[in-house]
Amino acid sequence: MIQNRINTTLATAISLALLSGAANASSGFSMGDTTVTFGGFIKLDMMYTESDGEIAAVGRDFYIPALTPIGGSSTGRFDAHARQSRFFFGTSTDMGNGEKVTGRLEFDMMTSPSGDERITNAYTPVLRHAFMSYRNWTIGQTWSNFMDLQSLPDTLDFVGNPDAAVFVRQAQVRYTSGNFSAAVENPESTITPFSGGARITTDANKLPDVTLAYNFKTEQASFRLAGLLRQIAIDGTHSGVAYSDEVSGYGVSFSGKFNLSNKNDIRFTLNHGKGLGRYVGLNTINDAVLDANNSAAGLEAITASSFSVAYRHLWNDQWRSTFLYSALTADNKTNLTGTAVTSSTHSYSVNALYQFNPKFMMGIEYKFANREIESGLNGDMHRIQFSAKYDF
Repeated sequence: MIQNRINTTLATAISLALLSGAANASSGFSMGDTTVTFGGFIKLDMMYTESDGEIAAVGRDFYIPALTPIGGSSTGRFDAHARQSRFFFGTSTDMGNGEKVTGRLEFDMMTSPSGDERITNAYTPVLRHAFMSYRNWTIGQTWSNFMDLQSLPDTLDFVGNPDAAVFVRQAQVRYTSGNFSAAVENPESTITPFSGGARITTDANKLPDVTLAYNFKTEQASFRLAGLLRQIAIDGTHSGVAYSDEVSGYGVSFSGKFNLSNKNDIRFTLNHGKGLGRYVGLNTINDAVLDANNSAAGLEAITASSFSVAYRHLWNDQWRSTFLYSALTADNKTNLTGTAVTSSTHSYSVNALYQFNPKFMMGIEYKFANREIESGLNGDMHRIQFSAKYDF
């Protein structure tokens, strides 16, 4: 009975917050010692894409370097969706001793596997963030401590610079003290079979990924230096062969933002590592490769490097543009990986965004992308994207 009343009260409060709109997004509503806020945005994306072959479905929603096709005939496709629209709930609970515990639940519809475009275009919400913060601790799922949000460019594309960006959300326990932070994070390994083939994704790690980061600022700039230590492991039967091995991996990242003036800034990221794999390029490059096709096979970590630079200019109080270049390279041993694996990707883009007011924006963006495989074959993608976004 009591639980039903609680559920009814919560449902009513959330409904009132949704109906009242942006005002309650900032002021929130109270439930005992907890204040709940709600917010998010609605975003429409419309895109025309030409590429050297058909792009897999998710790559038509936003740019994924690994999905730039190679060797096909020129193909043009128009797509429109509102899947990037997002909503979140924030909480703040008074502990009664002058301290607070805060929490956040956030969802969007990007990469949702359910839904179709025939009639209703219905898609299942996908969990982005689910974490709590207390004192110096962050516990739950959120952006990896190895990632730098400030270096992400101001683009209409979902990621913008995925060739180069460290872009990972996962469960973790993070401790932050001043400019320094350290975390243990959920591990996962992606492996290229011997001589190439479909990616092997394992869940065989015995140790968590460990990340360290340090932020520092000057009068006109802010920087982030981050490190990653991880174990890449396989332990199980794949394609009828039993494998069991593990190898160490590492990564380093240096990123930042220069404020050239109150109307210009440069955002950059440089990443390098052995076994960096899924942390950059949206897992275009795997973490490691098997060195044989039998039960005696071992793992060898793959070296990858990436970088991007974005220049943003504010033309006036409403118009702004970003010019972006992003690239990823892999040092594949083709005697192990074969020649069909990706050796490099790069992309560049330019946009013009018009901010009607602090809550509403429209814009247009052009993106070019290229992917090359170890055999020397490559393919291009050209995309024009229009977006409209309302924040609440």
